[in-house]
Amino acid sequence: MVAFLRLAGRRLAVLPILVLGITALVFFVMQLAPGDPAINALGESSSQAARALYRASHGLDQPVFLQYLRFLGGLFHGSLGSTVPPSNPVIGLIATAFPLTLQLTFLGLVIAVVVSLALGVTGALYRDRWPDQLIRIVSIAGIAIPSFWLAILLIQNFALDVAWFPTGGYVNPGTSLSGWLRTMLLPAIALGLPVAASLTRVIRSAMVEELDRDYVRTAIGSGVPRSVVIGRNVLRNALITPVTVLGLRVGYLLGGAVVIEVIFDLPGMGKLILNGVTNNDTNLVQGVTLTIALAFVLVNIAVDLLYLLINPRIRTV
Repeated sequence: MVAFLRLAGRRLAVLPILVLGITALVFFVMQLAPGDPAINALGESSSQAARALYRASHGLDQPVFLQYLRFLGGLFHGSLGSTVPPSNPVIGLIATAFPLTLQLTFLGLVIAVVVSLALGVTGALYRDRWPDQLIRIVSIAGIAIPSFWLAILLIQNFALDVAWFPTGGYVNPGTSLSGWLRTMLLPAIALGLPVAASLTRVIRSAMVEELDRDYVRTAIGSGVPRSVVIGRNVLRNALITPVTVLGLRVGYLLGGAVVIEVIFDLPGMGKLILNGVTNNDTNLVQGVTLTIALAFVLVNIAVDLLYLLINPRIRTV
């Protein structure tokens, strides 16, 4: 417990610095975006005087560094500004859309972990035999398939041809759990299978390396059942590298969810950022990007802490 708290303290100590760096990167990159916020808000037919008044009232005529400080002040008070007319608080739109993106990401993550564990462990146990060769072919094909193309294939085959699932839309799980699952399953499969394919190869390699270690042969030679050695020792030790890779893949899942949501017409962060780009809404794009980046940082901190639960050998770090 002491080691866990020590590592957690180290990670949380650098969190404010990471957050500050992310906010600076997002803000200053968005300053390079084309377009005039005053024109976006007031329209092309607005007068120069009205545009100047808008810039002055919103602090857009101040130096960029002062604008960044105002942005940090608003962020500290829970404000990310408003969208272009009709003006809506960005933080409110994100609070509505982000839970859906988290649901899709979590479901895709579950599918990726379950499929990759099953295939990776099977491939390692049947090394260089036909199940392993078949799993290699499937994993390579899965890596090569873009998630958006897989999403289109799933809609074509399971929503249009046989009508087992809807082509899009969203049902709140509080309204109907089965309806929620029907609307989220195809997007989650399209999101999770490419990650499962890449993770399968990592798990297989880690398992093969661990199975070749001396302690495995010694334990099996001493009469310990093979299934016990694999379940209690080999699998647990082999999960260190896959968990590291999985932490990075969560960022892919969050980013990929944005594209998948647009394809399946889900009212998540994908639709928000699409609206922001279409309307040249800097505040909205900035808020969505910042939220996803912060979520990625927090997930990787959680993965670092998960190491301690998987392998006690690193508890002295």
